[in-house]
Amino acid sequence: MLGAAVALGAAAPLGLASGAFAAAPSTAAAPASPRTAAPGSGRLTLPEPTGPYPVGTVALHLRDTSRPDPSAGPGAFRELMAAVWYPARNSDADSHPFAPWMTDGALKAFLNDAGFPLPLSLAPLTSGRLGAPVHRFGHRLPVVVYSHGSGSHRADHTIMVQELASHGYVVLTVDHTYDGYTEFPDGRVITDGMGPAQGLYPRDYAADARFIVDCAQELASGRNPDVDGKALPDGLLGALDPLDIGMFGWSKGGTATAIAMTADRRIRAGISIDGPMLPLITTDLDRPFLMMTAVFTRAKEKGPADFWTHLRGWRRDIQADGAVHASYGDNLVLIPQAAKLLGMSQQQVQQMVGTLDPDRGALIQQAYPLAFFDQHLRHRRGQLLDGPSSKFPEVTFIP
Repeated sequence: MLGAAVALGAAAPLGLASGAFAAAPSTAAAPASPRTAAPGSGRLTLPEPTGPYPVGTVALHLRDTSRPDPSAGPGAFRELMAAVWYPARNSDADSHPFAPWMTDGALKAFLNDAGFPLPLSLAPLTSGRLGAPVHRFGHRLPVVVYSHGSGSHRADHTIMVQELASHGYVVLTVDHTYDGYTEFPDGRVITDGMGPAQGLYPRDYAADARFIVDCAQELASGRNPDVDGKALPDGLLGALDPLDIGMFGWSKGGTATAIAMTADRRIRAGISIDGPMLPLITTDLDRPFLMMTAVFTRAKEKGPADFWTHLRGWRRDIQADGAVHASYGDNLVLIPQAAKLLGMSQQQVQQMVGTLDPDRGALIQQAYPLAFFDQHLRHRRGQLLDGPSSKFPEVTFIP
């Protein structure tokens, strides 16, 4: 994720490894050699979520027996790692440890590929409490599925994910195996390029996402989809609303969100975060859709422009001043922190994450997806998505 940008339809340098821990793009004047961070340096940090509930999380090991995986050997099926994020019970959350941003095995592979001598101890912790009991509500909880970008991982938009969970959503994030960095419970670490020679396409991401929707419905019905029979947090089974599901994704994951929605009416609302929308999506979509654009804009790119004409329901296109492809995600706050340890210049940082102020950008990431899903999954109408807001003067609504 910290490496060079990839071709259209995939993500540009992202994630800690693609952005924060990866080499600066070749167009930047990189330091002669990145210095090793001091062992006593503090961890990188993510902003805390703003909702009224603490956040819990648990990893899931999943297998889609409807999709054979020749890359894994004869008789193998598509295997995925996912995580569930949810509002946790106040009285019990503090007794559970904070979840790491990435597992050690996946993060180590990430850093090795990027060629940066940063210790694993610098990786941020999330606000999610591992295995904490689910907060008890008198109703089921809306569900949101997250799809990452090419060469990335399921933690890449933790700011958005844990913000939604803190406001009462259950969010399922998934590693798209063979197109990023993932670690399985038996210690296997699968990285980008270890799978099919042709790689993964947005339609493959969309198939993964639809399978995650299946798993959400299993959880809602009281069944544990984890293939190892892992014990789940108290209160998770039966807590999800199987009829109240949304999805969002970044870059290739944004394109996959649109594809999944056109194929699966269970997904009621979607957000594309700077998705290229390639290959062209030619199917009309009658459900609410929000585009958060930066580089892949309707003014410059055929994919988003053409997709916009197929949106027949509620639609908005917003853009933050100074944002680039990696600005809407954890990169925006992690890369500047890592840059100080690596001796990188402000120019190099801006080439990777733009000129949008990290603190302001984090607030935008927290506010707009939450307002969208509140309006279209919970039917809580606010004013933030009606047009320009004095609270966020950086955000432009593209007509």
